[in-house]
Amino acid sequence: MHRKKQQQFFQEIIEQHKGILFKVARTYCPDEEERQDLIQEMMIQIWQSVHKYNDQYKITTWLYRISLNVAISFYRKSSTRAKKHTVLNEQMAEMPTEEKSENEQHLNLLNQFIGELKEIDKALMILYLEDKSHIEIAEILGISVSNVGTKMGRIKNKLKTRFSQL
Repeated sequence: MHRKKQQQFFQEIIEQHKGILFKVARTYCPDEEERQDLIQEMMIQIWQSVHKYNDQYKITTWLYRISLNVAISFYRKSSTRAKKHTVLNEQMAEMPTEEKSENEQHLNLLNQFIGELKEIDKALMILYLEDKSHIEIAEILGISVSNVGTKMGRIKNKLKTRFSQL
C-alpha cells in the first residue's frame, strides 16, 4: 500500500472506529493516564499493521484483534503496578459518595466485576456486550466457537454469583 494511501486509510479507521479503542482501554485500564498510554500503544500497533490489513475480514474484527492483544500485553506489564494501588482504591471505594440510581450502581458493579476477570475473559465480555456473535468472537480471539460458548457460560455464572451475593 502506498504511504499516502496508508496514512489516509489509518486516519479513516481511527476516525470511524475509535470507540473500539476507548472501550477496550476502559476495560483494561481504570487509571486515566495508563488508559491514554494504552490507546496510544494500540494506535501505534494499528499503524504498523495497516499495510497488512486483509479486506476479506471485517475492519472491526481486525481492530478488535489488535486492540485486545495490545491491551492484554499492556495489562500483564502493568499488573505489578496495579497491585501497589489496590489498597488506596479500596479505601476510596469506602468513602461516601452521592447517591446513584440503582441502574447506575448495577452498571458500576458490572464494570467492576468485568475488571476482575482474567484478560481473555475481559475480552470475551467486551465482545459479548458489543453483540458480537460467537463466530465473530472466536475469529477475533483466535479460539474455537465452542470454547467461546463454554467460557461465556462460565463468566455468566460467575457474574450471577457475584450479583446474588449483594
